[in-house]
Amino acid sequence: MLTYLAVACGGALGACLRYACNELALNVLGKSFPFGTLLVNILGSFVLGLLYGLFSAGLLATSPWRALVAIGLIGAFTTFSTFSLDTVLLLQQGEWQKAIANVFFNVLLCLTLAWLGLKLGSMK
Repeated sequence: MLTYLAVACGGALGACLRYACNELALNVLGKSFPFGTLLVNILGSFVLGLLYGLFSAGLLATSPWRALVAIGLIGAFTTFSTFSLDTVLLLQQGEWQKAIANVFFNVLLCLTLAWLGLKLGSMK
């Protein structure tokens, strides 16, 4: 039961952080591109990679932190379903270049930052 509570608390915080990042991106960068989704996907990929490295290296205890942060917080924070919808909407609007850029940057940057986070987290 404690694990479910940890996931729920982390999820609530992650959803609030996601909203804050999206609002920040909208206010700073505008609506011309789904920058908020890209931002949370990049940050979430890095943090999840970092946490996985820390857990794997034994530098961070898995319980209850894995459930709270990795599953709850990052699970609610990252937005793959929103990324998918943003891309489909760009395609439907005829914004092919933006749709391709959205896929390219989300995949390239998120994979790169997940790798970087893993490397940093597993350093001793």
